Amino acid sequence: MKDLGESLRARGMRLTPQRERIIDAIQVLGHATPDGLAVAVGRDGGPGLSLSTIYRNLEALEEVGVVSHTHLGHHSPTYHLFDHADHLHLVCLSCGVVIESAVTTADPFVGNLLALHGFVADVKHMAIHGWCAACSALATPVKEP
Repeated sequence: MKDLGESLRARGMRLTPQRERIIDAIQVLGHATPDGLAVAVGRDGGPGLSLSTIYRNLEALEEVGVVSHTHLGHHSPTYHLFDHADHLHLVCLSCGVVIESAVTTADPFVGNLLALHGFVADVKHMAIHGWCAACSALATPVKEP
């Protein structure tokens, strides 16, 4: 937290008690929505934090590179500590499970985008939607005509 405090001060911000509580809650939850953070900080013995306070602090923490967010679905973004942002998120459309996969799994895809379009992709911010092994095994196979 000391390095974080120094990093924030270098950008004209402080490591407030609210920011510390939000960071602690993200560490415990791993992937956390703002609503989930509100519940978590409400249980930590301190006063509750409004969603607007949580969003403002998440924005500030993301600005200085402490947290990162991913959109796992059409709901609120999911936040995690930046040093935990080294994976892809695979989201099952059936059961909702979120599977973490190494960023290097996407290397062929990233290479294709670069070769075909000159586009340098940042896949750490990406969620890929599909079906997990269990749900795809339960799916009825499509009969070809």
